[in-house]
Amino acid sequence: MKVAPFRIEKYYERYEFTTGYMLSSSDCESRTIRELLSFEPDASDRLLELRCGYTEPPGSLELREAIAAIYDTIHADEVVVTSCAEEAIFLLYHVLLGPGDQAVVETPCYESALQLARSTGAEVREWRRSYEGRWTHDLGSLGRLVQPGTRVLYVNQPHNPTGTLMDRATYDAVVELAQDRGVTLFCDEVYRELEHDPNDRLPAACDRDERAVSLGSVSKSYGLPGLRTGWIATHDDKLRRAVIDLKHYTTICASAPSEQLSALALRHRGELLARNSAIVRRNLGLLDGFFSRHAEAFEWVRPVASPIGFPRVHGLGDVDRLCERLAEAGVLLLPGSVYDEPGHVRFGFGRANLPEALAVLEGALPPC
Repeated sequence: MKVAPFRIEKYYERYEFTTGYMLSSSDCESRTIRELLSFEPDASDRLLELRCGYTEPPGSLELREAIAAIYDTIHADEVVVTSCAEEAIFLLYHVLLGPGDQAVVETPCYESALQLARSTGAEVREWRRSYEGRWTHDLGSLGRLVQPGTRVLYVNQPHNPTGTLMDRATYDAVVELAQDRGVTLFCDEVYRELEHDPNDRLPAACDRDERAVSLGSVSKSYGLPGLRTGWIATHDDKLRRAVIDLKHYTTICASAPSEQLSALALRHRGELLARNSAIVRRNLGLLDGFFSRHAEAFEWVRPVASPIGFPRVHGLGDVDRLCERLAEAGVLLLPGSVYDEPGHVRFGFGRANLPEALAVLEGALPPC
């Protein structure tokens, strides 16, 4: 297996922990372990009594029950816990794809969704969206991309990096196309439940189709990336079994403390989401003001979900070099080149310190 360098993570490896303000974060404001333990009166004692032994390969029953509660039709035994969403992407692709197969991937996207599909030896076709098209989805193009050899259709809703969301009619059409063509719909839903208007929320793919797979994580909407907990949910028994069998060769099982803390957090996910949603709404208003003041340099399709957006940049020179200079000045934006969209940057607005980060950015921006 060969994979290309992971450009997003290599960029963050260079800058994330040395730059004062992360203005491109893909996650929301995090919590301390003390805060999580305060949700239940005996949680601290239970954590201290936990044995640091192996856990079940599919995940602890406690955690799988907490995850299943997110969905309408999923039971605990229809969930497989992974060590972050990244492992789930790897496992699912390598179970479903091989040389001679085809996959269709919605792009631009988090790079592993594209490169790990390619690493299987399968042919990968991009269902590419564009800023010029206001990031809309071309269903006619998708219909042409999905061929008899297509086994997986990957979509990411809500979407990284644009913060956009399919309308319900488009989503229903995608689900129906996958059903009609016998394709496994793999829906990356790590930003689900952080729609800016809850009425826009789409049904989970696993609740819509017996073969579909929903990908989840505690990292993004819930703001707990340090727990490194992800999962897949699907009614497809054969697929789940194959994923667990392959997981025996990766992590075998997850971290026992992380599983217990993740289960605790998900039982109280409403409280996590309420705070993060409030931060996102406040910060989005601040970004509206920023983009209004700097309309000659930035324009975007305003996000409707998640804590990220993907504005186009004008008149500030090479965007990669711009981001390097800004990092040196103390504020980190992610250049769009890591998504093969070099004229853009990714903003993150899920952190509480965004007002201070914006002030640093405005002081460091070159004249347009």
